[in-house]
Order: sequence, then C-alpha cells, then structure tokens
Amino acid sequence: MLTIAAIAEKLGIPAKYLVPYGESIAKVKLDLLDEPSSGEPGKFIMVTAITPTAFGEGKTVTSIGLAQGLERIGKRAVVTSREPSLGPVFGIKGGATGGGRSQVLPAEKINLHFTGDFHAITSAHNLLAATLDSHLHFGNALNLDINEISWPRTMDMNDRALRHLVIGLGGRTNGIPRESGFVITAASEIMAILGMATSRDDLRRRLGDIVIGLNRDGRPVQARELGITGALMLLLQDAILPNLVQTTEGTPSFVHTGPFGNIAHGTSSLISHRMALGRAEYIVNESGFGADLGAEKYFNIVMPQSGIKPSVAVVVATVRALAAHGVLVGAEPSGPAAVERGIVNLDRHLRNLRQFGVSLVVAVNRFPSDTEEELDVIRDYCRRQGVPFADCEGYARGGEGAVALAEQVVAAAAQSETSRVAPLYDESLTLEEKITRVATRIYGAAGVTIEANAQRKLKIFADAGYGRLPICMAKTQYSFSDNPKLIGAPEGWTLTISDARLSAGAGFVVAVAGSMMLMPGLPLVPQATKLDLDADGNVVGMNY
Repeated sequence: MLTIAAIAEKLGIPAKYLVPYGESIAKVKLDLLDEPSSGEPGKFIMVTAITPTAFGEGKTVTSIGLAQGLERIGKRAVVTSREPSLGPVFGIKGGATGGGRSQVLPAEKINLHFTGDFHAITSAHNLLAATLDSHLHFGNALNLDINEISWPRTMDMNDRALRHLVIGLGGRTNGIPRESGFVITAASEIMAILGMATSRDDLRRRLGDIVIGLNRDGRPVQARELGITGALMLLLQDAILPNLVQTTEGTPSFVHTGPFGNIAHGTSSLISHRMALGRAEYIVNESGFGADLGAEKYFNIVMPQSGIKPSVAVVVATVRALAAHGVLVGAEPSGPAAVERGIVNLDRHLRNLRQFGVSLVVAVNRFPSDTEEELDVIRDYCRRQGVPFADCEGYARGGEGAVALAEQVVAAAAQSETSRVAPLYDESLTLEEKITRVATRIYGAAGVTIEANAQRKLKIFADAGYGRLPICMAKTQYSFSDNPKLIGAPEGWTLTISDARLSAGAGFVVAVAGSMMLMPGLPLVPQATKLDLDADGNVVGMNY
C-alpha cells in the first residue's frame, strides 16, 4: 500500500487536513470543504445493480474496479462507499470491502472496527435512549406517552432476540416498564443523520430534530428537549470526518457511514461526496442492493437534499443472479435458457432508471463459471435495447479488467444531460401517494395496502407537519415485491405496508413493507463460524 499522505496527494489534499490513523488510514478535516479546488466538479457515477442473490453480485468489486479502470485510462478517480456493518460481516455476506484485485485496504480493519465510527453512532443513539428512560424515571416532565415512544436502542450485530422486548422490569429502581426493542446500527436514525449532514451545524440541527415520541396531547417530542444535543455532538465529533483509504491499486477511496439500502437510504456520506467532487474527475459511488432500493432512494431522498445528480448509472448484472430469476420448476437452474428467462429483472431495473432521466451503462460482472453462451444472452439484450455495456473482471484482473467499462462510462458521461435527472415524485404528494408511486412505478405492484397501525402513524406524521418528507421504503432486497421468494419481475401483486417510522432528523419517513425487520438475524451457519486469527495474528476466513 501507498502511504495515506501519497493517496491524499493524488486528490490534492494538503497534509494539514489529515488526521492519520496509522500509515494507511486518515480522517479528513471538514475544513477541506472551504479549500478552493482546481477545475470543474467531477462527474458523479452511481453504481447500482439488478436484484441480488443472498451473496451479492459484486457491486462493491465493480465500483472499486471501475475507479481503478478510470485511473488506468488517465482519469483522476475516487470511489466513495459505505462502511461495513459487523452484522453482515459475521452473518451471511462476510466482508464488504470488495474482493480479489479490487478491494479497499486495509480490508481487515475496514471490515471490523475501522476508525470507530459505528461505535460512536451506537453510543450516541443509546445515550439518547438512556436519557429518555431516565427522564421517564424522574417524573416525565415532557409528559411523554410511554405507549408512543418511538426511539429504540441499537447495536451493530444481527440479533433477532432483541427486535421486540419489555424493558424496565424488576421494580421502581429499574425504570418504567414499557415495550421497546433494538435496531441494527445501520438502521439507526443517527447513522442516517450523519450520512445526510453537510456540516457540524447541520448535524447539530438534525440531531435536535429527532422525534423520540409523542406526548399525551399527541405532540411530537424532539431530542433537543432532553438537553443532550451537545453530548451527542461530542460523541460524533470524529465520526463526522470522512475516512480516506485506498484500493488495491492505490486509487483513493472515501469510506464513510453505513446505512443499509434495504432498511435505510443506502449510500455513503454527503460530506465525502462533496469532498470527492472537488478533488477528482470521476466519483464512483455505490448505492445499496438493487436499483429498486439504493438507487431509488438516492434519487428521491438523497439527491433532493444534496443537489448532486449522477451523470451515469452503472447497473451491475451477473449470469448467476439472472439465472436465479429465471428458475422454473423442472427446468435447468442455470444455462442460457435460465438467463434468458431472468433477463426480465434487468429489463425492469433499466426501465425504472430511465424514469429518473439518467444515462445508463450495464456492467456484466464476469464469474469464472460463466459461459460465453450465457454472457451473450445479456450482451444481446443490451444491444437490442441500445444500452452501452461492458464485461467487468475487476475481481480477477483489477483495473485492467475494468478498462472497457471505464471507457463506456466516460463516453456516456460526456453525453449525459444531468438537467434531465429528477426525482420520481414531488414533495407535495401525500405520504400515502409517495408510497403508491414507488410501489407501482418502481416495484411493479398493482396497488398498496396500508395496515391500520401504519395508517395511524402516517396521519400523525402528516398532521405534525412532516407530510412533505420523502419516503424511505424498508423492503426485502431479494425481490421487487415484499416477498423475497417472488423472483423475476412480478406484476399484479399488492404491496403491504405494515409499519411506519418518522426520521425527522434524517429528513424522511420510513415505510416498512411486509415482514421486513430493522434488526436482522443470524443464519443457521453464520460467517462467524469461519472467522479466526492464525498464530501470527492474521485474519482468516474473511470473504474477499
């Protein structure tokens, strides 16, 4: 690896703005945002994907490989991505820093404790929860209705047993008994707030805007009324600073904040985006899961707040996933015919993205097991649709394997008209109308059923003045629908909204679809059973 000073020099970041964490990691001071940058702002490239399998389709690998490929053809590039959560690291997916010759380094540190950002967010979230319950214990001066408290606790681990519980048991000295629960740190509103904040002042305002529940008169009670906004800022003073690292080929990378794409807004921090835009020609940014999730949320939630419009959306497709979407009972689960049947999934994602007015490129992420006949199904489809495409072999060949993709992206970005890029809906629509717009126009649903409890909450939010906020759908990543087993591009089904949550500080309303949980659980055989240290202290068993 290069020294972090050398990586910063590639982006024209003076050493005075770096806070080193050893030789290969640094945080970057916010003062850099006030430093004039040379040249025009870079082009923002969104990397998204088709509906993935349980093991992902190499979106992170493709993002990193693309940034490396752009450097190989003489462009100043940087990749912006999210910090991994310990939940998936020890759950199903394992590491989330790319793989093979397209990784962000040092991978072990980034996948585990990194610079402590997740711990800071977890601590801030739980300080607010603890202060809230202490307030109830000492008389409840804010007159909070304990049945309408909406602020949970959080931890960065998959633990289904903590989803719904009763706290405060054991007598008067242990607090007020009430129902509560945990969400994973990636679903914490403070994670979303840190990702959406544009400055320390903006962070302070957003933290104060958090709605912790309703009082007995039905009025929203905000976090600032507990008087600990300053303490939350103290815990987050370092976490707000973006983390600068590098790829396996020394391409600069900002890795900062980690909201999931299926239960949160699914992109790295706006501060890291702004820093990157002023320092590189091309900013490659990964959005979470398929384009029905991370990309939709970027266009409808993040973009209106940041003003940063993508020049190109790169859609990652794999033979493996398309074949999985083309499975029929009694038919071969792989091969050209299965890929041909599953191409409907890619087709819907492309049609959806065209609604936002963004230019498109398809990245065919090649696996060693793919046959030319299977790959030709995807290539021929792209030719018929007039969509630029390129094979990508970032895992096996690094930047060299992504040069063709980089050239397609540069060509598409040169012809892109970002003035045409726009959200799917206007803020003036009701919350229910926004949910219906996403369900019918993006997911392919015939309609929406909003259960009584969710309807009640949406009305409370709207009556309290939050009706103009965008919707953040919490939905399974494995299907366009709210049923993870409904593959392909299903139509004629009904989306069920089972719950709603207000994230006033982050600036959106979460609509929970179906049985989606904000606290995942571990699988029967988690990745944790495969992870270890060898005799020399090296990590073994991590997925790269």
